[in-house]
Amino acid sequence: MAAASAGLGGMTSNCNKLKHVTVFTSIIICHALKRRISICIGRPQSQPQTKKKSVSQGMVGVVGLEIHAQINSLSKLFSAAEVRFLAPPNSLVSFFDASLPGTLPVLNKRCVEAAVMTGLALNCSINRKSLFDRKHYFYADMPAGYQITQQRLPVAVDGKLTYSYLGGHKRNQMVTKCVHIKQIQLEQDSGKSLHDEPHNQTLIDLNRAGVGLMEIVMEPEMSCGEEAAAAVRELQLILQTLGTCRGNMAEGQLRVDANVSVHRPGEPLGIRTEVKNINSARFLARAIDYEIQRQKELLEQGGAVQNETRAFDQKTSTTVPMRDKEDFQDYRFMPEPNLPPLRVYDSASVPAGLDPSQLVLVDELQACLPELPSVRRDRLVQTYSILPEHSFTLVNDDKLLDYFESVVKSTKAAPTKVIGWVMKELVGSLNQQDLEISQSPVSPHTLAELLDLLEAGHISSSAAKHVFQELWKSPGKSAEQIVQEQDLGLLSDPAQLRSICQTVVDTHPEQVRAIKQGNQKVLNKLMGEVQKDTKGRANPVQLRAILQEMVST
Repeated sequence: MAAASAGLGGMTSNCNKLKHVTVFTSIIICHALKRRISICIGRPQSQPQTKKKSVSQGMVGVVGLEIHAQINSLSKLFSAAEVRFLAPPNSLVSFFDASLPGTLPVLNKRCVEAAVMTGLALNCSINRKSLFDRKHYFYADMPAGYQITQQRLPVAVDGKLTYSYLGGHKRNQMVTKCVHIKQIQLEQDSGKSLHDEPHNQTLIDLNRAGVGLMEIVMEPEMSCGEEAAAAVRELQLILQTLGTCRGNMAEGQLRVDANVSVHRPGEPLGIRTEVKNINSARFLARAIDYEIQRQKELLEQGGAVQNETRAFDQKTSTTVPMRDKEDFQDYRFMPEPNLPPLRVYDSASVPAGLDPSQLVLVDELQACLPELPSVRRDRLVQTYSILPEHSFTLVNDDKLLDYFESVVKSTKAAPTKVIGWVMKELVGSLNQQDLEISQSPVSPHTLAELLDLLEAGHISSSAAKHVFQELWKSPGKSAEQIVQEQDLGLLSDPAQLRSICQTVVDTHPEQVRAIKQGNQKVLNKLMGEVQKDTKGRANPVQLRAILQEMVST
């Protein structure tokens, strides 16, 4: 009993303690709730936390270009050695090109004229006096141990290049931009190193050593690969129009180095990398876009962009490191002692006693400049009322432009109709079979004849497209001959056309019902059925009028 009493007393005591704890806890919770409510009433609710900005957020690419254009000249910049692609190794090397002692440079006038013409076409200021320098560095394919260039005072400065490309979400808007040209300088090319890895040796070909180059330096004002590629294509077209450079990138006549960095607008430029020796505008765009993204991701991961030289791997569409530039390379620039200052003149300022025929005259070169691509495009748009993007396609291919203008001169059709046929039917067929414009089975005269038949109302547009395909297969025939052989002329008998239309209406009651209920789009289906029965020979305007009359009764 005592034990039981003690147990009961203990239970009673524990219950009293539990009750006390429960009441005490309730009081604490009540006070806590009151405090929380008063805090919430006393201050506004806190805003949800915003995500921390990423390191690369808001960063944009910055792109500058250095372009080496091989001058279109029969001989090299400082020697009489011939310039020719794919010549046998070391077969076009003068004593000066091989840097034999006692040889001296003799400046090629043609190369100077090419640089001045290029400068004028790019709206540059031509320095009447420019200087040559030695840039010292050692490569096995540069036997002199230095390159003759124009570091201090180049031949042309402060120009600009206007270029355009298709932009916008649907890539159907013509975007026009401008990049400034810092300078154009004359310099020598180096030789070529041929690495024979199986035999662990390097062979040297000096055919290219001493070939004249124009280095065209564009300011870092572009933001992506597309802009850079468009600028290079426009420059390539200008050089080809001038005849100062053939611009064949596959043969190394136009080589591009891209300087790429990223930064936030308004802040200093970031550390740049240089992607070397890109020989295609398409690869240039890929290399730049990859490098911009690589630098952004590197900064996002907490890394740092290295000042280095990289190469573009065409197989993987990535850039790979070649060498770093952290250690400043001293090229030990010095004036070229064997060449006097290069002077160019205007006709009115030729000093007495000098032979003008031996001089480079800036004003005469200015007068000889051909119609530049931008001017030609504007002329085509104004003259023929074609779209700007069509003018780009025409100007990019001289033979296509000649074809288009020949058709326009030979047909009564409007130029706006001609350009549609040239771009869709002709260029489409050429691309399908990978043919050049000179290989087209359809001549400008034949296409003009076909367009005249269409313009005169003798054939429908669908029949005209069929005739074009037949002309493509049978180059010896004329458009009129194919129309007659295949009976493709428009139906001239209204009674016959009405009979065909009545048959189509009778056999498509559901479509007729839909038209009567207000769905006029179904009428096009009935027209298609009639055109199928007539092999495209029905006049669309006449056909629509007859069908509308029949379904409305």
